[in-house]
Amino acid sequence: MKLTPLLPFAFIALSTPCLAEDTSRAEIQTVVDRFQAAIKAHDGAALGQMFLPGSTAWITALGPGALRNVREKHPEAPPYKQSTWQAFAAYVSQASEPIEERFHNVRINTDGTMASVYFDFEFVAAGKVDNRGAETWQMLRTPDGWKIVAMLYSSNL
Repeated sequence: MKLTPLLPFAFIALSTPCLAEDTSRAEIQTVVDRFQAAIKAHDGAALGQMFLPGSTAWITALGPGALRNVREKHPEAPPYKQSTWQAFAAYVSQASEPIEERFHNVRINTDGTMASVYFDFEFVAAGKVDNRGAETWQMLRTPDGWKIVAMLYSSNL
């Protein structure tokens, strides 16, 4: 069959995007690991390097129980609140007790240029789970590596 000599080239052409996506997933997983390590180390500066400069999209969506608790004191409270990674980095840097964020079921989707990361988390302060929920990051490949552009997470205190 005359097409047989072309099969290796077709395989390479079809597998190249998969290899690029696998490399991107590994690079993104490294960011996930560095994020967790920076929190444990109280290293707000390291956290800041993982975000796209100037990005401020950081939103907490209160779960039903957390929203109910907040609305007991503040009936008009919205079901979400906005903040910034800069505020979180400052908190991490200034925390006087041990803190960490544990990630479970990390899922990374990417085309090699942009990505979404989704996982379940537990935020632990002083050895106790302080908050849990789901978290998602929107990421972008930049000349300086993968950067977090936006973050959204649920809060179930």
